[in-house]
Amino acid sequence: MSRADSYFARDPSLHAQGPGRYVDLDGQSPVEFVPGLEFRPVIGDRMLVSFARYRPHTEAPVHTHEEEQVTFVIDGEFEFDLDGDVRTMRPGMAVHVPPGVPHGARTGDSACVEVDVFSPPRSVLVAAVRAASNGEELVADRPAAG
Repeated sequence: MSRADSYFARDPSLHAQGPGRYVDLDGQSPVEFVPGLEFRPVIGDRMLVSFARYRPHTEAPVHTHEEEQVTFVIDGEFEFDLDGDVRTMRPGMAVHVPPGVPHGARTGDSACVEVDVFSPPRSVLVAAVRAASNGEELVADRPAAG
């Protein structure tokens, strides 16, 4: 069996675990945890893919989570902080974030479109989407006055 045959093989012992689905990302309401950063997630049983848009001068603060993450840039650029190793990421670049590793990102004068892949699905993002489906408004925390 060739590599291609092996990669594209159909395993007769596997059975579909549900129907597939197409998602219109532009028709989906974004989740916004901080002003200027919108997430449009596609949620599966064992993974979540989130399409994210950063406006210029937007920051995702350094944080940690239990999910494994891969992030890659589609358009624009941003600075990504991987446990203190800060690099400018541009289209064609990716970063792997193991569970529990501190990381964050921020844009400068330009916008950035990137994709985050989480396994298992990022729990706080799943909860936000569920809240929105129950009629709760998804708005960012606004900066405190003063």
